[in-house]
Amino acid sequence: MKRLAAALALGLVLTGSAAQAQTRIGGVDTTFRFLGSNDRVVIDRYDDPDVPNVSCYVSRAETGGVKGSLGLAEDPSRFSIACRAVGPVAWPTNLPKKQRIFTSSLSVFFKTLEVYRLLDADKKVILYVVISSRLKDGSPYNSITAVPTGPTP
Repeated sequence: MKRLAAALALGLVLTGSAAQAQTRIGGVDTTFRFLGSNDRVVIDRYDDPDVPNVSCYVSRAETGGVKGSLGLAEDPSRFSIACRAVGPVAWPTNLPKKQRIFTSSLSVFFKTLEVYRLLDADKKVILYVVISSRLKDGSPYNSITAVPTGPTP
């Protein structure tokens, strides 16, 4: 029992607490697999914890098959992000210019999906970028989106 609790605690540390804020919207099968689950594109929603009324939707590839069903497959670094104002968005004060706000595990081999928030103070726009990283090296694949603040012109 103590080992199980320690493993769960380690899992929370490795995946980050922000990953718990995600909501699975759904998914679409892309490749049929005879054994195990199909390959899929899944869509998750992340609500920005520090900027009210901003929701980010991330689509990403999820590997199926036997390895994917057992949680041993490494998901590819293919994703897209779209963040939207779901209500009035005010310019955030007292936030760093760059901050990692979401993280989610993509494999048991320390590969993660990360979403960063960047602030463009000149234009009063909040930018979000999604990347993947590994313990050793990351991926050049990325996607970016922008959310304007204040009243729309």
